[in-house]
Amino acid sequence: MDKTARDAETGRTRPRVGHIQFLNCVPLYWGLARTGALLDLELTKDTPEKLSTQLVEGDLDIGPITLMEYLRHADQLVALPDIAVGCDGPVMSCVIVSQLPLDRLHGERVALGSTSRTSVRLAELLLSEQYGVTPDYFRCPPDLALMMQEAQAAVLIGDAALRASLHEAPRLGLTVHDLGQMWKDWTGLPFVFAVWAARRDFYEAQPEAVHDVHRAFLASRDLSLEEVHKVAEQAARWESFDADLLRRYFTTLDFSLGPEQLAGIGEFARRVGFPPAARVELLPGRLV
Repeated sequence: MDKTARDAETGRTRPRVGHIQFLNCVPLYWGLARTGALLDLELTKDTPEKLSTQLVEGDLDIGPITLMEYLRHADQLVALPDIAVGCDGPVMSCVIVSQLPLDRLHGERVALGSTSRTSVRLAELLLSEQYGVTPDYFRCPPDLALMMQEAQAAVLIGDAALRASLHEAPRLGLTVHDLGQMWKDWTGLPFVFAVWAARRDFYEAQPEAVHDVHRAFLASRDLSLEEVHKVAEQAARWESFDADLLRRYFTTLDFSLGPEQLAGIGEFARRVGFPPAARVELLPGRLV
């Protein structure tokens, strides 16, 4: 018996939806409580990598998935249009912090403070093809001071990247390179780090539920961006960043998924060697 049939037998009605526990996704979720849509979801909070795995393995019905994992499992998924986490220029929370100029990192140790395959692959791609270097990569916890004791540079994402680039790197005299801006300078295109997708089997079984969740997320994002000062003020209460910085961060991020973003996805997929079949299929079945 497949998962959809088991769910029908157990009477589960609320879609199982993933929620990334990073600041970059606050504007996508903040409005769900305001609109009342949160009550209609069975929400799971976790890291991008764990949520991606849960979606692929069928433990979630709908949720965020890193771009690399989406492309690897494109045949199992359908992407929600006009909703993603990306940038069209700087992203602020996906960076290389370095003691050396990037073109001098060949053979040098570079610490990877994240298991995000998309961010790591982007960093590797930029260093290899734009700067012509192949560092000695290794993984370690995202503590910049400790990373710099063992490496000449570090790749950081999410809240750790914000802390490192805004607070720690200036104090330590390190240079911060924004991966979103590097990609934009190189290709002229936006970059998408994660998309929101539904499992294809869940969409086929419950298409209206997927459309309802999609509409709820779009409404939440739009409300959050309209009232971004409130979102920033509330987030600042429990974060080490002030409201002005968070407002700038939330409005720097690109939460859309349209033709330009899809072109950026296609360029990334081509450059990292995915076959043409690894493309984004948008709900309700329109291929791009």
